[in-house]
Amino acid sequence: MVGVDVALVGAPNAGKSSVFNHLTGLRVKTANYPGVTVTRASGRIEAAGGAGAEATGVTLTDLPGTYGLTPVSPDEQVVADHLAGRLPGAHAPDALVLVVDATTLRRSLSLVAQAAASGRPCAVALTMVDELRSRGGDVDAQSLARALDMPVHEVVGHRGRGIPALREAILAWHTWPLPVVPPPVDDEEQLAAWSDSVLAAVGYRAASLPRTSRGIDRVLLHPVAGVLTFGLVMAAFFQTIFVVAAPLQGLVEQAFAALAGVAAGAITQPLLADFVGTALIGGVGGVLVFLPQIALLFVLLALLEGSGYLARAAVLMDRVMAVTGLDGRAFVSMLSSVACAIPGIMSTRTMPSSRDRLATMMAAPLMPCSARLPVYLLLVGMLVPAGATWGPFGAQGLVLFGLYLLGGLSTLVAAAVLTKTALRGGGLPFYLELPPYRMPSGRTVLRTVGTTVGAFLRKMATVILIATVVLWALISFPARPVETAGMAPAEASAYVLDHSWAASIGHAVEPVFEPLGFDWRIDVGLIGAMAAREVFVSTMGQVAAAQDPENPAGALAELTRTDGPGAGEALFDAPTIAALLVFFVYALQCFATIAVMRRESNSWRWPALAFAYMGTLAWLMAWVARTVVAAVLG
Repeated sequence: MVGVDVALVGAPNAGKSSVFNHLTGLRVKTANYPGVTVTRASGRIEAAGGAGAEATGVTLTDLPGTYGLTPVSPDEQVVADHLAGRLPGAHAPDALVLVVDATTLRRSLSLVAQAAASGRPCAVALTMVDELRSRGGDVDAQSLARALDMPVHEVVGHRGRGIPALREAILAWHTWPLPVVPPPVDDEEQLAAWSDSVLAAVGYRAASLPRTSRGIDRVLLHPVAGVLTFGLVMAAFFQTIFVVAAPLQGLVEQAFAALAGVAAGAITQPLLADFVGTALIGGVGGVLVFLPQIALLFVLLALLEGSGYLARAAVLMDRVMAVTGLDGRAFVSMLSSVACAIPGIMSTRTMPSSRDRLATMMAAPLMPCSARLPVYLLLVGMLVPAGATWGPFGAQGLVLFGLYLLGGLSTLVAAAVLTKTALRGGGLPFYLELPPYRMPSGRTVLRTVGTTVGAFLRKMATVILIATVVLWALISFPARPVETAGMAPAEASAYVLDHSWAASIGHAVEPVFEPLGFDWRIDVGLIGAMAAREVFVSTMGQVAAAQDPENPAGALAELTRTDGPGAGEALFDAPTIAALLVFFVYALQCFATIAVMRRESNSWRWPALAFAYMGTLAWLMAWVARTVVAAVLG
C-alpha cells in the first residue's frame, strides 16, 4: 500500500493538532482558539520495522479545522479540495480519522455523518474524554463505535494517552468497515434525528461547566468588568517582561561585553577586528541581548492561550469589534499578530467573509508584533530611567503597555475606516466554542516557546545577520587610511562613519525625516529595518560601536547631532525618541509581511495600499508625537 494517505479531520479546538503531533513526532502549533492550523501539515506513521517498511507506512495529513465538509471559508476550502484530490502534489485520502471532542459530541456528529457518507473508511479519535468525565459527563466509546459502525479510540491528545492504539489502527485502515446505510446528510431534520438516536444509544451525558468556571466567566465576559480585567492582565503582562527579564538581560549584556574584550585582544587584523567587534558583537549582539524579554513574551502568551483566557478575550472583544464592522474572528487573527503579523494574516483564512479577511489583513500589521519589541525595549530604556515608577507600577512597563495599547487601538481604528470606505459590506454571524479553563501543559508551553525562540534565532542567523553585514560594509567603506592616519581609534572610527557609503545614503533621505528629528544615522537604521525591524537595533549598535567599541551602550545615549542648527545637541533626546517609538508603531517595515499579504490577497494592490497608508500614518503620528513632547518639555 505505497502512497497511502490518511487525513485528520475535525472541528477547530478539538485537539486535532495535538493528536497529529503525538502520532508523527512533529510540532504543529496548538492553541485554545480556532485559526491556528490554517495550512496542511503532513507526517509519516511507520509500522514496526521502521522507515524501511514503506509498504505498510501511512502519510498522515493534518487539515485545517472545519465544522463541515461544505466550505464557507478559505481554510475549509482547503479541506474540501484535499478530500477531493484537487490540491497540487497530493491525492485524495484513502481514509479519514475524525477527531471529535467528547465534550461537544452533539455538534460534531454532523461532521461525522458527512465524512461517513463520503464513502471512505473512517475512524474516530475521541478526545477530551477525561475532561468530559471530570465535569460530570460520560460516553461509552464501544457503544459509539457500534452506533457509528466505525472504530472509536479514546485519546488524551495533550498527554499522548491512547495514541499507540490509534497508531496501530491507522496502519490497519483497510480493515475499517464502511457503513451499511450512510447517515442522512441531505435532510437537516433526518440528520438531527440520526444524531439524537446515536446519542441515546451510547448513553451520552453532556458535561456541565463547573460552577467556578461559570463564576469566572461572569466577570471575564462582563462588558465592563471583563474589559477592565483585560486591561489589568495586559498591564501586568508588560510589567513582568521588564521586571523579570531585566536580570537575565544584564547577564547577556555582560557576556557580550566580555566577548568583545576577548575579541579585541585576540584579533590583530584591523578590518577583521572591526567586523567582529562592530557587526557581530555590536550589531547582532545588540539584538540578542533582548532574547530574555522575547522568550518571556512567548511564555506569557502560551500560558494565556493554554488557560483558555485568550478565547474569552476574543468573545469579549466581539462587542468591541462590532464597532469596527468586524467580529471576534478578526480579533483572533489580530491576537495572533502579537507574535508575528504573518501567522495573523494567514489565520484570516478561517473567516468566511472575503471583505472581513481583507480588512483584517490590512489592519493586522499595526498590531505590536514581537519584532518591534527589541526596538521598544532599546528606546524605552533610553527614554525612561530604570527605577522610575508611577504608583505601584514601573514606568518603563507602563510606557511599553501604552505602545502596545496604541498599536491595538490603531488596528481597530484602521479596520473601522476600511470597512466603512474601501471595504463596505455586511459581515457574517460569529461563532466560537469556548474551551474550559485548563492548567496549561508545561510541555506545550516549552514546545511553543522553543519553537518561537528558535524561529527568532534562525531569523538572527539569516535575515538580520545578512542585513547587519551589509550595513557594516556600508558603514565601514570606503576606508580612508590616509585621512585617519594619526587619529585616535575612536576619532578615526567616527571619521570613517561620517564619510561612509551609509552616510551618503542617510544624507540623501535626511530631508524626508528631518522634521521628525531623525538624522542620517537614524535614517540608515530605518532603511535597514525594512528587512526586519530588529535590524534598527543592530544598526544603532554598530553606529555606537564605531563611536566607542568598548562601551557601545553608553556611546549610543551620548551621540550628538553632527550638523544643522542643533549640532552638538543630544541625538536621542525625548522628542526624538518619542517620534521614533510612534514611527515604529505604525510603519509597515517588513518585506516578509508584504509578501504574505500579496499571496493571501492574490494582488499587489492591497499590500501597496497598506505600505502607503501605514508609512504616511507613521510619519504624521511621529511628527505629532515629537511636537507634543517638545511642547510639554518647553
